[in-house]
Amino acid sequence: MSHSHRYVAIRQKRFSYLISKKSLIVSLFLLLAVIIVMILSTGIGSIYIRPAEVVRAVFGYGTDPNTMIVRTLRLPRVIVAVLIGASLGVAGAILQGIVRNPLTSPDTIGTTGGATLGAVSFFFFFSDKISIHWLPVAAIIGAFAATLLVYSLSWKNGITPLRLVLIGTGLTAAMSALSYLMLLSGPIILANQSLTFMTGSIYGVSWKKAVYPLLPWVLLLIPIIFLYARHITIQSLGEDIARSVGSNVGRQRFLLIILSVALSGAAVAFGGAINFIGLMAPHISRKLVGPSFGALIPVSALTGSLLLLLADLAGRFLFKPLDIPAGVFTAAIGAPIFIYVLYRSRNRG
Repeated sequence: MSHSHRYVAIRQKRFSYLISKKSLIVSLFLLLAVIIVMILSTGIGSIYIRPAEVVRAVFGYGTDPNTMIVRTLRLPRVIVAVLIGASLGVAGAILQGIVRNPLTSPDTIGTTGGATLGAVSFFFFFSDKISIHWLPVAAIIGAFAATLLVYSLSWKNGITPLRLVLIGTGLTAAMSALSYLMLLSGPIILANQSLTFMTGSIYGVSWKKAVYPLLPWVLLLIPIIFLYARHITIQSLGEDIARSVGSNVGRQRFLLIILSVALSGAAVAFGGAINFIGLMAPHISRKLVGPSFGALIPVSALTGSLLLLLADLAGRFLFKPLDIPAGVFTAAIGAPIFIYVLYRSRNRG
């Protein structure tokens, strides 16, 4: 066995995890890239702070003004970008593995649209009645309801990937119309909050209102998904092969869909409809480390984080003093990629 194909394996009674040495190196390189971009992004703003000073401020050794700017104003935004990007990247990788189609992502099967509608409905009906910490629950309920409806409408002696994407796209448009209806009929503060969700922005996030509520979802769900990586790999080979190796296809698929929808719903709850991260990150990751989900899941998480960090940095830097929502840049890059993948997949049914 060649040096580049050696594997690192973790085996326990109820799970196993296998990753090649090459994939481990790629993951470490991406992790380093994410850390570097986090430091640079935290330092860039109306007041520029050098990278070394950013690091000092993060650990509480910087000057008082720098520490306040970094830890209170900028660091929460950067951390939320990492969490949301990782969540969407992993959710997209799961869906593409289960459905076995590169067009599939939380955006194209209605999950993001449902989560957005759930979040807008929360603001419309409950924002002045219950805590903001219930916002992820509303978004996840919307995501689950939309995904279930898309699957139900797509079912006809089974589900074909193209039918799933087409119905998901149509339902997303309908949910977007409902969101706009509530936006226009509600008070002005609702319009501002809803518009932020529908464009996809992490502007103005804080530790209390975004980082702390989102962090438990990510820290709980992504490690569970890592442990189920081999089941996603088996699912991606097709139902017949999965059953032949003893996999309970229905139960595993249901569990993986729940994890994917919960992860993407929580991400949308705090970042809004940031589209195409769930489509782009798995594609890029597959080019880097291949189709095995033991490597694809962590690399998709890191790639999603890096993409959203760069999109948010571009939104803050390229059109100063305007702060362009990160979702505008992810859509501008992701839409042509989606069209290209759709063209490549046109003969797959």
